[in-house]
Amino acid sequence: MAEGAVIWRGERHCPPRVFCIGKNYAEHVKELGDESDDELVVFMKPAESITDRLRSEAGEPLHYEGEITFLLEGGELTGVGFGFDLTKRKLQRHLKDRGLPWELSKAFGGSALFSKLVALEVPVDSLEVVLEKDGKLIQHGKVPQMIHQPAAILKGLKAFQDLKDGDLVMTGTPAGVGALESGSTYVGRILSEGKELISAEWVCF
Repeated sequence: MAEGAVIWRGERHCPPRVFCIGKNYAEHVKELGDESDDELVVFMKPAESITDRLRSEAGEPLHYEGEITFLLEGGELTGVGFGFDLTKRKLQRHLKDRGLPWELSKAFGGSALFSKLVALEVPVDSLEVVLEKDGKLIQHGKVPQMIHQPAAILKGLKAFQDLKDGDLVMTGTPAGVGALESGSTYVGRILSEGKELISAEWVCF
């Protein structure tokens, strides 16, 4: 798959933008030592951040964040898949401590990876995200655990921007984040009521 592209309806698709929601699972907020926000926390990744190769470092060790990701069409959630939001955690802490934007730690080239996207044909609140490392569960989150539910996220984004067909929305990560390890195999899954909708596997280098 080419850089900057995802697979949607069996074809290569280049998303116009990737919207990302931060601090959206209470347990993840706690593990980072942050405080929850009542307001929607939004940052963006350019399409050029998308890759299909999972690397363990980019100037510093990278941390994984597995997320339920939606594709938008007609201003609605029409597709779903697994997304990796890769983070330069050391740099992010440095930026946060100084009250600066996060983009340098979040929007670099190769910071976003995605499974194939499938049509959203199940109730949104039935969705779960699972991430495994070498066969061991390391992250598991459900839509009902989100601080800001997908409908509220969509409403907030519509107030922020005119949404484009093909935009992606990464909805935040549950607890369990950590450093990627070279040579390990990571499998991301999206489930609905325990049934797998889509999965993808990457070997980290």
